[in-house]
Amino acid sequence: MISPRRLMYEQSVVYRGHLIIPYIYSEIAQTPIYAYRLLSELSSRSEWHRANNPAGLHSSRIEGILDIAQEHLEAEVSAIPTMDYFKQRYIYKQNLVIISEIAGKFFYDHYPPTRLNNIAAPKIFASELACINWVKAGLDRNLQKSASTM
Repeated sequence: MISPRRLMYEQSVVYRGHLIIPYIYSEIAQTPIYAYRLLSELSSRSEWHRANNPAGLHSSRIEGILDIAQEHLEAEVSAIPTMDYFKQRYIYKQNLVIISEIAGKFFYDHYPPTRLNNIAAPKIFASELACINWVKAGLDRNLQKSASTM
């Protein structure tokens, strides 16, 4: 059985300044039932940042839950200027990593596979590649530690 808690970052889409992230809410007769979570470009300044299925609806298809989320955002979110915050997002070992740049300095946000808590270390990098490599090395190190303690 697929874990109902894993966020499906690889299926996420950006819409109206939000990242819509589907996940399996439950299963009925071996059919997955999807819900979604949101991240906002505005971070905590948005009432929808880290919201869990705010439309309160579910779907048996990923495309269906993405449509539901987009309709909800269309109705509830006034137009915001998009900063393209989610443009440089990567999935590595089911973790979401969002790379940002301000004035030639790079930093990242890191969300684990099962929750929308940013667990990034406060670190600044000279390049996007250096940032990505540092995050990957840290995740690989953590996975090796977990494997050796089993």
